[in-house]
Amino acid sequence: MPSTTTLPTAEALQGKPVPSVTFKARLEDQWRDLSSDELFKGKTVVVFSLPGAFTPTCSSTHLPRYNELAPVLRQNGVDDILCISVNDAFVMNQWAAGQGASNITVIPDGNGDFTEGMGMLVDKRDLGFGRRSWRYSMLVKDGVIDKIFIEPDKEGDPFEVSDADTMLRHINPNAKIPEPVVVFSRSGCPHCARAKAALRENGIVFTDISEDQKITTSVLRGISGQLTWPQVFVGGERIGGADETVAWVAERER
Repeated sequence: MPSTTTLPTAEALQGKPVPSVTFKARLEDQWRDLSSDELFKGKTVVVFSLPGAFTPTCSSTHLPRYNELAPVLRQNGVDDILCISVNDAFVMNQWAAGQGASNITVIPDGNGDFTEGMGMLVDKRDLGFGRRSWRYSMLVKDGVIDKIFIEPDKEGDPFEVSDADTMLRHINPNAKIPEPVVVFSRSGCPHCARAKAALRENGIVFTDISEDQKITTSVLRGISGQLTWPQVFVGGERIGGADETVAWVAERER
């Protein structure tokens, strides 16, 4: 079991206000107290909470996909997207910067006060994590939980219902999700500039990858249609992830 206590049900939480706490955030290298009212009052907010910054599922899928779908969520009435984790402000800020998550507001729940108030503080001492947040997402309207998706209470780190796509489908089942657009460009190239200008002029969001840049999760999905790492290509053909690559290598050896 993930915790020593039973996780709350969605029905028990929906219609109730979020916990009233003060978060110790660090904005522009200055400490700042953020209250629940400041984050939620008079707003429609999507929250997703996860076990920890820099952990595998959180970094490879959970945060990147919310960051990618943030513009669509905002087009459908969401004012802000918050990522809450039982980590300190330095860790959360560094993680967000490394992820390029400019569309997400990361909130450090370092003491676990908000998470405990949600009934989502679980015991992960077997992993050396101490007490962390169970994985969930919720739609909060004017400080009241309108809808919450809680991962099933089972072993491991389930990731089945708190994803960004599930949340977007709840808000608007007919929302159009744009495919990621990636431009591989070279500095000083006039043709590259012309292509990017055409995209911008038509309101098309794209990721510009110059010759020396790293590839992000959004780029990975734009090229391969997949969110998981690795994705292996040979001669312009997608082989797949690790299992498919091992099978491809074995086939070549026959």
